[in-house]
Amino acid sequence: MSNKQVNYVWPFITMVFLFLVVGFLTTANTQFQGPLKETLLAEVGDLKNTFATLITFAWFLAYPICGRTGARWVQKVGYKGTLIRGLFVMAAGLGMFFLSSWFTVTFQNSFLTVNSYRIPWGFFIFLIGSFVTGASATILQVVINPYLTACTVRGTQAIQRLAIGGTANSVGTTIDPYFVTGIVFGGLSMTGIQIGQLMMPFLALMAVILVIALGLIPVTLPNVEGTRADKGEKLEKSVWSFRHLSLGVLSIFFYVGAEVCIGANINLYAIELDYASQAALMATIYWGGMLIGRLIGSSLATISPRTQLTVTTVAATVLLIAAIALNNPWILAAVGLCHSIMWGAIFTLAVTGLGKYTSVAAGVFMIGVVGGAIFPLLQGIIADLLNGWRWSWIMIIAGELYMLYYARIGSRIQTKNELT
Repeated sequence: MSNKQVNYVWPFITMVFLFLVVGFLTTANTQFQGPLKETLLAEVGDLKNTFATLITFAWFLAYPICGRTGARWVQKVGYKGTLIRGLFVMAAGLGMFFLSSWFTVTFQNSFLTVNSYRIPWGFFIFLIGSFVTGASATILQVVINPYLTACTVRGTQAIQRLAIGGTANSVGTTIDPYFVTGIVFGGLSMTGIQIGQLMMPFLALMAVILVIALGLIPVTLPNVEGTRADKGEKLEKSVWSFRHLSLGVLSIFFYVGAEVCIGANINLYAIELDYASQAALMATIYWGGMLIGRLIGSSLATISPRTQLTVTTVAATVLLIAAIALNNPWILAAVGLCHSIMWGAIFTLAVTGLGKYTSVAAGVFMIGVVGGAIFPLLQGIIADLLNGWRWSWIMIIAGELYMLYYARIGSRIQTKNELT
């Protein structure tokens, strides 16, 4: 059966919706850095930023560890079976978040003491929850990205479908900061939140994810032909032998690192500059810029991924330099518009021509997402060492410049034999 004989419209819509869920929960995880810094990390001295960014580190650490697991599940149980498994893993991670809050409230004097630092054990339970939920997001994206790339929908090209999926992802990330502060925390400032307020929202989110998982069982999600090896078929060579994919994994490492650093740490930067009441607005503008950019990107049928990546990396670099020079977090929020189409452009360039290697490539592609773990943590350490966030943003400029290199040089397929 050829792809043209299959109606992918409803499967496409399903993937777009799940991309929204992934975006919402990814941002929700980062939005808890500020509240947990003020509640669980009140007694860690001058290492608050370092410990707070461990929350994001734990989430994105799951990507390199669990990406290959997702790829194996696709080979074994197909795209639909992998999605359902991933959603059950997500529910388990949200259950760990609930357990963290419950444990901290119930056992208020349960601490790990290291020198003069006291860290509640509930914080470590939260880190486990971040990892497990991040693992679920990894598994879902191992399905979503290649599916959106390969499932033919009339009038679209691959980068457009990824941009549409990215738009849904951005809807989730955009509404999340105000959902967390306005609904979950009742409009309270991030510095005035109590740990006990987290329990019911986590239970509610866990119930929603379970309903979605059960709702997927009767849905038909055909496997896209030509994107994975047939059952029992052995791939002739390593997926890493494709140079443009290998460099693409490194490019996504820098991209996700840059994206998450701004999305997660702009709150901490804003609080440092006495903009605590406006921190959620800055995060919303950043993620909202990504939403607008992806809406625009979904209509760019004639502009190549290489050109789109070139323009956006140059613009992001200019904005970052301006933000540092003026010490202004509002300018950082504008970088979201530039980051909006980078994921789709990089992924499209990286998997071009891979054929039956595509599903495996999607798994190893997730390894690059560990940048979302390493960059925010490293930036938090730098911010503590420099007693401020301002100059720590220089490391993000380095990531933008590498992506510019990938757009112009690294993404080019070297030889015709590489794809045979």
